[in-house]
Amino acid sequence: MAKVDIKMPEDFLERISRLGSDFDPVAQKVLEAGGEIVLAKAQSNLSSVVGSGTKYESRSTGELESALGLSAVKMDKNGNHNIKVGFAEPRRDGISNAKLANIIEYGKHGQPAKPFMKPAKTASRAACISAMQDKFEEEVRKL
Repeated sequence: MAKVDIKMPEDFLERISRLGSDFDPVAQKVLEAGGEIVLAKAQSNLSSVVGSGTKYESRSTGELESALGLSAVKMDKNGNHNIKVGFAEPRRDGISNAKLANIIEYGKHGQPAKPFMKPAKTASRAACISAMQDKFEEEVRKL
């Protein structure tokens, strides 16, 4: 079995140690700042693909677009903080928002794929990282 030691930069370790007991609230604010960037891009992409390029007139109710949002920041079993961009459930008509989003993203027989989540992730990566870094620096300065 291989062993790897990773040394963190001293200035970063110093800033993290200054957070102390304030780490969890700061992590939450940082993740929310990044999540908002990705969410905005995903909403924009979804709006542009819903109802476009169809043989028949769109029957979109706007319910899928309004269900797209951010989860609360949660800690997983490994102690990592996570936030997710996804769809609220349930819909009024009983169909799953996640199922409809999956069909739009990947397509189905007779319906071509219209990806909106993966391009949102790719396109917003740099802006998300930058927003998270800025928010982190802002929160560290407050302490």
